[in-house]
Amino acid sequence: MPYKEPKIEKLYYTIGEVAEMFKVNTSLIRFWEKEFDIIKPFKNKKGNRLFTPTDVDNFHLIFHLVKEKGMTLKGAQKKLQDNHDDTVNNFEVVSKLKDIKSMLLEMKESLGADVDSEE
Repeated sequence: MPYKEPKIEKLYYTIGEVAEMFKVNTSLIRFWEKEFDIIKPFKNKKGNRLFTPTDVDNFHLIFHLVKEKGMTLKGAQKKLQDNHDDTVNNFEVVSKLKDIKSMLLEMKESLGADVDSEE
């Protein structure tokens, strides 16, 4: 059995790292933190925000609702309050389907390259 490098997950992410994950400004991260009560970063002695993986997951959910589905902030807040579990489940399904789509597209590209090289 080949050795597999263990994946190390960080305990905390800085606001810059979170903003980079979503390709947005840090000001948007701070704004969403104020608007959505599911985001609760730890603040160190200097006042720097440190986000947990759970916070990052919640940002993914908010990003999906606001940026990808085009919901308003009020609409996203209401959806998260009214049926948080259904929203999380739907988001997970969409994420898995996107992963499958990208994997299939990669396979299609590699198969297309193989066919071209045989000619």
